[in-house]
Amino acid sequence: MKKVLGLIFTLSLVLVLTACGGSSDKASSSKDDNKLVVGASNTPHAQILEQAKPILKDKGIDLKIVKYTDYVMPNKALEEGDLDANYFQHKPYLELEEKEKGYKFADVGAIHIEPMGIYSKKVKDIKDLKDGAQVLLSNSKSDWPRVIGIFVDNGLLTLKDGVKPQDATFDDIKDNPKNLKFKYDFDPAYLMTAYNNEEGDVVAINSNFVVDQGLNPSKDAIAIESKDSPYANIVVTTDKKKDDKNIKELVKVLHSKEIQDYITKEWDGAVVPVDK
Repeated sequence: MKKVLGLIFTLSLVLVLTACGGSSDKASSSKDDNKLVVGASNTPHAQILEQAKPILKDKGIDLKIVKYTDYVMPNKALEEGDLDANYFQHKPYLELEEKEKGYKFADVGAIHIEPMGIYSKKVKDIKDLKDGAQVLLSNSKSDWPRVIGIFVDNGLLTLKDGVKPQDATFDDIKDNPKNLKFKYDFDPAYLMTAYNNEEGDVVAINSNFVVDQGLNPSKDAIAIESKDSPYANIVVTTDKKKDDKNIKELVKVLHSKEIQDYITKEWDGAVVPVDK
């Protein structure tokens, strides 16, 4: 009887210890502290991370890159613990996601800027747009002030008094002398298809989608966002992991001269490195 009771006790203890050993953080475990799982858009984010991978390896960090083709899943995966961090979005988009979905995330470093561009197969200069021309852009609200700003900079729109460009919505437009029609219900990933199909008169597309299709925003766009734009792409993690040593090392490597020189050379101004 004592042997039976002892065996039952031992089995119970094993089960308890096994249960206690589980973790809600699916991206890492105590047995693999050197592993870092980062979600990223294909271009240029994942490509930049690939350049950082061997540098991190030399520092004892095994970087795993998970690629995404949309703007929704990377934050959802981070929230659910499938990622340690993600690298695909800018600050205004992050703030909008946090407000709408209740995420508790942390911006741990800006890495590069992808200028928003206006593309067309119908006109060669944005100022040549005809009266009533249709402008297609994404359904991402954080993109709207960027697009509006390009048209303001080119003298095609003015804003109501007191409205800051980074806060502008279509309701804030004061003057629209060419009666431009803005259609903003497209998934961001569809806009390159719209451009190739010659939908609308011009299409506003973020550079990561354009570069992914072999175009150069600085050469192929008929108008482009200024390089002092506040929309730098950032590395994001959860509040709980913002002081994680591996994530800090990732940001440090991405800010290194080696990686910044790679960005400058690889994209020739289509993607611009930042260090802040």
